[in-house]
Amino acid sequence: MKGVSVIGVGMIPFGKYPDKNITDIGWPAVKAAIKDAGIEGKRIEAVYSGTARGGAMIGQRIMGRIGLAGLPIVNVENACSSSSSALAQGVIAVGSGAYDVVLVIGVEKLTKFGGGTLPLDEDDWEVRLGLSMPALYAMRAQRYMHDYGVKAEQIAGVSVKNRKHGALNPDAQMRKEVTVNEVLGSRMIADPFTLLQCCPTGDGAAAIILASDRIARQFRGDPIQVRASHLTSGRFMAGFRDMTSPEITVRGAAEIFEEAGLGPKDIDVAEVHDAFSIAELLYYEAFGFCPRGEATALLESGATSLGGRIPINPSGGCLPRAIRWARPARRKWWRSCGNCGAKRGRARSKARRSA
Repeated sequence: MKGVSVIGVGMIPFGKYPDKNITDIGWPAVKAAIKDAGIEGKRIEAVYSGTARGGAMIGQRIMGRIGLAGLPIVNVENACSSSSSALAQGVIAVGSGAYDVVLVIGVEKLTKFGGGTLPLDEDDWEVRLGLSMPALYAMRAQRYMHDYGVKAEQIAGVSVKNRKHGALNPDAQMRKEVTVNEVLGSRMIADPFTLLQCCPTGDGAAAIILASDRIARQFRGDPIQVRASHLTSGRFMAGFRDMTSPEITVRGAAEIFEEAGLGPKDIDVAEVHDAFSIAELLYYEAFGFCPRGEATALLESGATSLGGRIPINPSGGCLPRAIRWARPARRKWWRSCGNCGAKRGRARSKARRSA
């Protein structure tokens, strides 16, 4: 595989856009990425567009809107990993030498569902039995609390941290800090989760332009090298599952660290999935940032806050913005870190090493 770098990114602020369709939401992020890369649109050779709920041919509709139709366009649906899976395909395309410059889009308009939990497919046997995402993560939280003696207010601390980070992010949907009492006092959704421990739905879009390392510096002097991009899937388990340790993440993390030639101690900053407060804590452990059962201790030490040893979700993550279906990996978060007072060079170093 040849080297691949990020040369441009674009994003729109996440929020609710009742008067815009998904194409209206998506094309400004693409234009911003093209501008950020300093390239002409005609240099883009292929497009990979990720959306879970946007419908058919989203990539074609967005590119047609800005006059760049006629390109090879692949639309990717992979649930919460739709846009990151599109990114993985873009990395493979450039790394294999098939293209020198590709565009990756992540876009979603979730407000069209009107609020509440997002609809799931009833042909899934767990969904037929009544499982929803809040219920699934609530069961994980209850088991974690039981196994490790963790209290509800400790889990709520994730929301406090991430909403504080989000308050500094101009692209966040929710930009208000909250206290533990406010989090615990909000409406109960699925015990132990209250409303402020569940990410909001929203509309948004992000875009990335990838280029081969051979030509990346023709466009800018500070491209971000993609050290590894790894895609895997969960294994079917009919029997017991340890709900406090996501097997897919533990295995995927080990595989990508091996691919990148890095380990957990090499990571300076990370963005992880936090659709519900417990999720971030489980991923601390799954990625090896701390031993099993010690995630709340890591959180409470301040290590995962801005200015700490390993800031996690410095953008705010999902909790103050929206579920991540619309956001491929991007440089935007380290720019936000710079605007928030974190050292921009440190964040950018992490991006180079473990994108």
